[in-house]
Amino acid sequence: MAGRPETSLWSLVTCRAVEIEASTESPLATRADTVVIGVFEDEGVAHDLPGGALEALLDSGEASRSLKRIAVTHHDGRRVLLAGLGPRTSFDGEAARLAAASAHRRARELDTETLCWELPHHVPDEIVAGLVTGTVLAGYRFTRYRPAPPDERPLQRLIVSAHHDVAGPVHRAAVIAAAQNRGRDLANTPANDLTPTALADYATELAQAHERLEVTVLGRAEIESRGMGALAAVAMGSDQEPRLIELRYEGPQAPDARLAMIGKAVTFDTGGLALKPAPRMAEMKFDMCGGAAVIEAIGALAQLGAPVRILGLVGAVENLPGQRAVKPGDIVTALDGTTIQVDNPDAEGRMVLGDCITHARREGCDAIIDLATLTGAVEAALGWAYAGLFSNDDALADTVRASGERSGEEVWRLPLHPIYAEQTRGQYAQLTNRPEPRVGLASAAAEFLHHFAGDTPWAHLDMLAVAFKGRTAYLDQGGTGWGVRLLTELALDFGT
Repeated sequence: MAGRPETSLWSLVTCRAVEIEASTESPLATRADTVVIGVFEDEGVAHDLPGGALEALLDSGEASRSLKRIAVTHHDGRRVLLAGLGPRTSFDGEAARLAAASAHRRARELDTETLCWELPHHVPDEIVAGLVTGTVLAGYRFTRYRPAPPDERPLQRLIVSAHHDVAGPVHRAAVIAAAQNRGRDLANTPANDLTPTALADYATELAQAHERLEVTVLGRAEIESRGMGALAAVAMGSDQEPRLIELRYEGPQAPDARLAMIGKAVTFDTGGLALKPAPRMAEMKFDMCGGAAVIEAIGALAQLGAPVRILGLVGAVENLPGQRAVKPGDIVTALDGTTIQVDNPDAEGRMVLGDCITHARREGCDAIIDLATLTGAVEAALGWAYAGLFSNDDALADTVRASGERSGEEVWRLPLHPIYAEQTRGQYAQLTNRPEPRVGLASAAAEFLHHFAGDTPWAHLDMLAVAFKGRTAYLDQGGTGWGVRLLTELALDFGT
């Protein structure tokens, strides 16, 4: 593009990172210019400054023990932030992320370069991870097209100080949070630069960075020759070539069981010939967030050397109303031989995922999870607090739900039912992608996918709202990178 250097997406999203380390030195002995010390409700300050300066802040009311409250003082040439943590009994990973984001915001106002968090006494590793994750995610800025102001200096280094060695959970959280930020970069990149080919090239460079990660990319001719007629149909209206991205990771000492992660990556969705309303169409660059989460989660697992076996499948297409675009009423044949009546060209994601699910089953994967910005109905049902979870296997659903709770990317299980499956039966083909009647649409879309999953343990995450609309203290710009943390947790649990 004119005005920008021709640089690969991989180079752009991996060129900046906060240095993160664990230390057993006391916070005031580190090289940090700003130190954060937390205080719980009904507790004193564990390590006060000389003269009781921090307790004095609390006594005066300038500081508070309430979560996200920050007060500032100085000691020996450095800044000290006193952070309220709320009740110890409710201080979990999410509370740690919120506290870290609040401290980061105040630290950046003070032009902090090196920030040191004193780990509260007697807390589990999820708190360690939360402090790292909240800081890294809160520091995210998307500056490819609009550079940051010259006087805005990002945080350079984060230190976590603890009495015991927390290097393991610090490293793991740093890797996963960096992967989530890369996923946010992919989501925020506009569709003229993030084409299906560009996303495939990015995945290729990611695989080249990790010895145990392999990638295969299929183009239009190969997709069609394999019989993936549903995926191919979605791409018919665009000059941009579709890409099926296959990522294979075989970790050291991995068990035999293999998990398939499938991501929808419609790099731009106009709705095809069922054109979307203009006011919200710019948001349709985010229709690839499921694919970005899969790519980055697998990259994080490879960087961690996780003992798991993963097949990643990302169907990358553009859905445009070109001269060759699929028309309402057209009938196409999916990879498993199912005929699909395309009554709504804007219900394209389920067609992409259907062929990918069949491919994963043919590969012999023991369980399948797919992520997609699939339906507005799930946003109407759950808002921005949860992604919708659908599954044909209770054990897998419980594992996904637990992974969401641990990671802070929570899901809420919604029903499958033969009534919803009946809505997907076509008049002239086996299936229609426009369920009738127009009720229970998130469940009906899930039943469309269930048709392809069959009896293989399968879970579907409908993540439309949480992918780019949900906002927290540590996620306040565009794409959220939702799913990276959940998928890594799920894979690590699946591998045990």
